[in-house]
Amino acid sequence: MRNHVITRCLAALMLLAMCGCNRSATSPEATEPDSSASSKTARSVFAPAPPPPIVVPAGTVLTVTMDQAVSTKTNTSGDAFRASLAEPVIVNGTTVAPKGTPATGTVVQAASAGHLKGGAALSVSLEALTIHGKKYAIETSPFEESGKGRGKRTAVGAGGGAAVGAIIGAIAGGGKGAAIGAAAGGGAGTAGAALTGERDITIPAETKISFKLTQSLTVSRD
Repeated sequence: MRNHVITRCLAALMLLAMCGCNRSATSPEATEPDSSASSKTARSVFAPAPPPPIVVPAGTVLTVTMDQAVSTKTNTSGDAFRASLAEPVIVNGTTVAPKGTPATGTVVQAASAGHLKGGAALSVSLEALTIHGKKYAIETSPFEESGKGRGKRTAVGAGGGAAVGAIIGAIAGGGKGAAIGAAAGGGAGTAGAALTGERDITIPAETKISFKLTQSLTVSRD
């Protein structure tokens, strides 16, 4: 009988000792709230809102420099072309798209002189700008030019580089564009005349042409 009592007491003592070990093994950090999680939540609640996007209004002029030539003699409707902004796009003093921003466009129409009565016809438009690595689809009015027959071809051939440059400038919009074209045309020489010798229209690489946005463009400021 006495042995049974001693055995039960020892068992009870062992049980108490085990309970004490389990309590001491419990880490105090386990019962405390996650301070890092709460700090992250606080930061997310009090973090400043991102700046609102910038809207480039419809009617804004986009002047680009052609990276490649486009011609009624070699191109067809649907062909893509590459260009880059010749001037930055600025809205309310903020530069939205810097000079050199990549642009892509499409040949809307390219009818050579031999396929269209009265002369050639060329129409191109811009389709996208890649601003700070992000591509934005845009809609612009087309840039269009049409040939006027053999008389225009003769004038180009006889006028040499300056005349070719003036016509290139006229394609870009006339007036100031024509003056720029005339200056650039000094180096065009007979190469430009040869390209237009069959009354085809060519926009050479490095030519600056302008488009107008027909719909506003919203640019994020990430």
